[in-house]
Amino acid sequence: MTATTSPPVTDTAARAIAQRDLAAMPASERVRGRIKASGKRFHANDNISEFIRTGEVDELQSEVESKMREVLKSLVIDTESDHNTHDTAKRVAKMFLNEVFRGRYTQQPPVTEFPNVEHLNELMIVGPITIRSACSHHLCPIMGRIWVGVMPNQHSNLIGLSKYARLADWVMSRPQIQEEAVTQLANLLQDKIQPDGLALVMEADHFCMQWRGVKDVNSKMINSVMRGSFLKDPNLRREFLALVDNRKA
Repeated sequence: MTATTSPPVTDTAARAIAQRDLAAMPASERVRGRIKASGKRFHANDNISEFIRTGEVDELQSEVESKMREVLKSLVIDTESDHNTHDTAKRVAKMFLNEVFRGRYTQQPPVTEFPNVEHLNELMIVGPITIRSACSHHLCPIMGRIWVGVMPNQHSNLIGLSKYARLADWVMSRPQIQEEAVTQLANLLQDKIQPDGLALVMEADHFCMQWRGVKDVNSKMINSVMRGSFLKDPNLRREFLALVDNRKA
């Protein structure tokens, strides 16, 4: 009896098999594999858009919809006969991927930077900027406002007023905790503008306190980040905080 041998697998064939196996994986596994291979982290408040390929956000949405349907089933909700929740899994998946958490899956919005041709070196304040986020502990809403103070120098880049709001929305549209969110936004603005000083104050309502737990509807969280001249010069810091306080009413 003559033994038969399989033909050797060529590199091209091996790549085709690997691509086929990869395509059969859930999108979340493919994206997670790319991130792990890069050695980068993918925490709730990280942007992972560089690891997402065309069409994969739609695949992720379908995957989340399927698993959200199972969550509703485990909550003993009859989504088949209940007209109010029949499409809830689809709506929630769309909301997570395309709205409230889109800052994880989309690239940074374009920001045009202008040279400081007039050598502006006076305090500028932008705000209040309305922000919406979600607590990464319970995925409950965080609703608040941010004020940004900038002390430019002759080498600083200036950005349009609307870009502060766009960048803030991009950072906040992820599961966050407030302390880290403000620092992330400060780092981003520092890199874009390169000012002598940068200051941020954020005031927000946390629904994880208002809706659950202690159910305290009056508590707010206020925190700040001070960089450069705002950290070194107490008079400048006081001026910024006083102007912000006057605008809070």
